[in-house]
Amino acid sequence: MSAPGLTRTVLRLHRTALIVWTVFVLGSAGYLVWLTEVTADSVRETLDACPDHGILCGIDAWHAYSGAMSWTSTFMYYSYWAVAAWAGGALIGRELESGTARLAWTQGVTPRRWLTAKLALPAAALVVGGAVFVPVYRWAWSAHRDLMGDSLAFNDVFADHGPLVVAYGLCALAVGALTGLLLGRPLPALALSVAVTTVLNRTLEHHRPTPLPPTAFWPTHLTETALVLATAALATTATYWQLRRVTATP
Repeated sequence: MSAPGLTRTVLRLHRTALIVWTVFVLGSAGYLVWLTEVTADSVRETLDACPDHGILCGIDAWHAYSGAMSWTSTFMYYSYWAVAAWAGGALIGRELESGTARLAWTQGVTPRRWLTAKLALPAAALVVGGAVFVPVYRWAWSAHRDLMGDSLAFNDVFADHGPLVVAYGLCALAVGALTGLLLGRPLPALALSVAVTTVLNRTLEHHRPTPLPPTAFWPTHLTETALVLATAALATTATYWQLRRVTATP
């Protein structure tokens, strides 16, 4: 099977996941624009109509903006759970259990090429999705700070401000692929992938400086990003090692 043919096969097998991711990213970015350009003005009109501009009479309107912005940030931050579950369960584990992977290896596709195609497309989708979401989020988050109740000390806000949110997605993809190859069954691989990435995330959050000094936002962010990417690199290396071990088994 040629490289373009393999790429088309991977796209066909996992087009639903790619479509869901695309809709999620574009929908989130579009929603942030709507909140910033439309909802925020409506909230201000409601607050301006309150006696002495009191916040209590416009609490519902305020929540319509602040709460929605917060939930959008949270969903993007924890999207690594979905990535880990999908990578461990559907991307690798299910294909090993069903025999689809070994069938592909008999059709002129080397195991290494198969795995590379499996990882390259979703990795590219994660990077492109982050490149779309992060600039929009940074703009939306800073546009109406007086209407927001969060800060950079919030875990999701901290990650969504830069490449860290992408790093967690890439790490989840690598960990999912590794657990899928190690276990060869979708449900156990799914559960283990989510557990491992969650432990990594909670550990790094626990060691993050609190409160964040103003001068340490970017150094801290980039340091954690480097640690997560290093973990992803190690998991990817281990995945290829495990693939060679699996395919060497009679």
